[in-house]
Amino acid sequence: MRIDSLKVLFIGNSLTFTNNLPELVKKEALKENTKLETTMIAYPNYALVDHWNDGKIQKLISKNKYDFVVVQQGPSSQAEGRKMLLVDGAKIKKLCDNNGARLVYFMVWPSRQYYYTFNDVIKNHINAATNNNALLAPVGAIWKAHFDQTSDYSYYGNDGFHPSMEGSKIAAEVIAAALLNQQRIDDRKD
Repeated sequence: MRIDSLKVLFIGNSLTFTNNLPELVKKEALKENTKLETTMIAYPNYALVDHWNDGKIQKLISKNKYDFVVVQQGPSSQAEGRKMLLVDGAKIKKLCDNNGARLVYFMVWPSRQYYYTFNDVIKNHINAATNNNALLAPVGAIWKAHFDQTSDYSYYGNDGFHPSMEGSKIAAEVIAAALLNQQRIDDRKD
């Protein structure tokens, strides 16, 4: 059986590097006969604007032929976070378009303490992906549906914010599905 290969850049913060999410996404993709070559740029407490201001992601996206660029912003339930998803996401989207990559928003979740903001987190990620004509990996929506149906919050780690290994595995499944489904659509167009 043929194995496809894709290059993916992950841009985010501790929600991305906890449990080495890119590695988990690679394992999920292999189940579907797709090999991922991943690069991760993720620092604690970083927002998309911080990554943009550092200038490192611009160089990476311009010099490498990524198929997908997966961006992760903090929960983004409030106006400032929403603006970063939209404005800084648009800058990254333009850079992706100019370099043949697809932008993917990794929808996250709020901490358990701020669970009441979950709908705003979901809405703002959907809005940013729609406005920027980008893909959406709706991890936060999947988490919330699970929590609401089961009252099982084990996707959260001990701090009530970062993902447990189980939560990261669910995130990896959702992200891999978003990438591979889009790749299948793109392959049919060629």
